[in-house]
Amino acid sequence: MRLHIGSDHAGLELKAILVDYLRGQGHEVTDHGPHEYDALDDYPVFCIPAAEAVAVDPQSLGIVLGGSGNGEQMAANKVIGIRAALVWSTEIAKLAREHNNANVISIGGRMHSPDECEELIDAFISTPFSHDERHIRRINQIAVYEEDGSL
Repeated sequence: MRLHIGSDHAGLELKAILVDYLRGQGHEVTDHGPHEYDALDDYPVFCIPAAEAVAVDPQSLGIVLGGSGNGEQMAANKVIGIRAALVWSTEIAKLAREHNNANVISIGGRMHSPDECEELIDAFISTPFSHDERHIRRINQIAVYEEDGSL
């Protein structure tokens, strides 16, 4: 699987652990930064490019990390075609894929251990979209709204 990952200073150490873990699992990982600690860095600078890379390559998935994951999810969701889900349990990770065809996972690095984050990401990556008509309909409504602002 091709994966794109970005964070901020709060997710920097976790990102390094996860990149090593994911590459060890055979995934192709592009790290969109940051690459060094800066307590004043801004997550949009790293999370938006990770989301843009996923939007350009629909066969890939994205991971954004921060202290809580909230801002990172919001930034990623500004990219047209991105459905980023804030995930805090394996059940939520699976539902984000099954029901929403989420293509980016957002995790709060200060909320979970590295092992828990690995479990969340594994659940997200391994769960397929259900292709249920009702879920497709809802996702298409979001896409139309992104394009022209209508429902």
